[in-house]
Amino acid sequence: MSFDPLGRFALLVAAVPDSLNIPLTMLLVFGLAKLLAELFEKIHQPGIVGEILAGILLGPSILNWLQPTDFLTALADLGVMFLLFRVGLEVKSSELMKVGAPAALAATLGVIVPFVLGYVILTLWGAPTVEALFAGAAMVATSVGITAQVLSSRGVLWHTASQLILAAAVIDDILGLLILALVSSMAKGQVNVLELLLTSILAIGFTVLVAKWGTRTMGRFVPGIEKRLRSGEVQFNIAMVLLFALSLLAMRAGVAAIIGAFLAGMALSETVNHRVHDLAHGVTELLVPFFLVGIGLHFDLAAFSDSSTIGLALIILGAAIASKLVGCGLGALSLGWSNALRVGVGMVPRGEVGMVVAQIGLGLGVIPKPVYGVVVFMAIVTTMVAPPLLNIAYRGVQPVAPAEEFRLG
Repeated sequence: MSFDPLGRFALLVAAVPDSLNIPLTMLLVFGLAKLLAELFEKIHQPGIVGEILAGILLGPSILNWLQPTDFLTALADLGVMFLLFRVGLEVKSSELMKVGAPAALAATLGVIVPFVLGYVILTLWGAPTVEALFAGAAMVATSVGITAQVLSSRGVLWHTASQLILAAAVIDDILGLLILALVSSMAKGQVNVLELLLTSILAIGFTVLVAKWGTRTMGRFVPGIEKRLRSGEVQFNIAMVLLFALSLLAMRAGVAAIIGAFLAGMALSETVNHRVHDLAHGVTELLVPFFLVGIGLHFDLAAFSDSSTIGLALIILGAAIASKLVGCGLGALSLGWSNALRVGVGMVPRGEVGMVVAQIGLGLGVIPKPVYGVVVFMAIVTTMVAPPLLNIAYRGVQPVAPAEEFRLG
């Protein structure tokens, strides 16, 4: 009789009482993520790649110890919200506004090029029109959480290219969600032009309003509120209320919650003390591994049992990387070739955004499982290749620690 320790452990995990599921799940995810992150750092590779690989190892493709659950999804959503909030704390709205024009151009071209390329590839592959449109939509939106994590850990958020990436990612998110809304409407057989127009106005208006006047407003209100409150960490409590409030308002306005979280951090960047930065960093360190491992958990090797699917996956992957490099890079070319390369690379990861689009298409019955697997493969691999590419693109750029950025501000 053969001895299979991994199989035995998987059975033990499955047999754990419900009351122990949460601590066991958190131990497996956090522990393995940090272990692999440490190993990758030892070989001079970005630690977040190791954390994504931890999800692939734990998930259905290899060990099958964990499956994506509502609990893990909730922790992942919180993780990426706090990540973008922390990044926002290190960014001044005045600096972000300076790169508004090239960011808008980079974002627009970075949406058009991958969308058209994805549509053309799936059409040539023989897919129906709606399926091809969904594939194009899945290639559009950037997962700014991955890029933000790399830029923050390298201490280069101060750089012009980094500011442009963050601004372009906000615009990219708005455009991507509008394209998703349009494609979803077409899949359902009806397009409400008025609703799409109102959503566009609301999303853009909300983002511009908070980005332009949020810092000034918080500078007036936070000191007054702080004087009246005494319980606990007052500034951090105010920051948390603003984080969740703007995340909720962002979703109501038609953009992602993480955009609201980023804007909340940016609105407070010139008002709160360094204690808030430290506390936000601690929460982020706890929750971000669940976001990264969650990406890996969705990888399924079973989708690639057919050689034609493997070929399509490789073509889509190449197109996904090239389209952002070319589209976003051309939009940022006015800042020079090196910055254009940094912006192009920074916009490459699709992460959870691409997978969400694929899940919507699968739920509507317009994307078959092989194409869903291809899109998830593209989302995960672009997320994994972005950190090492960013390390190369930012080689020679002097880092500034977040604490030092705060003092300089």
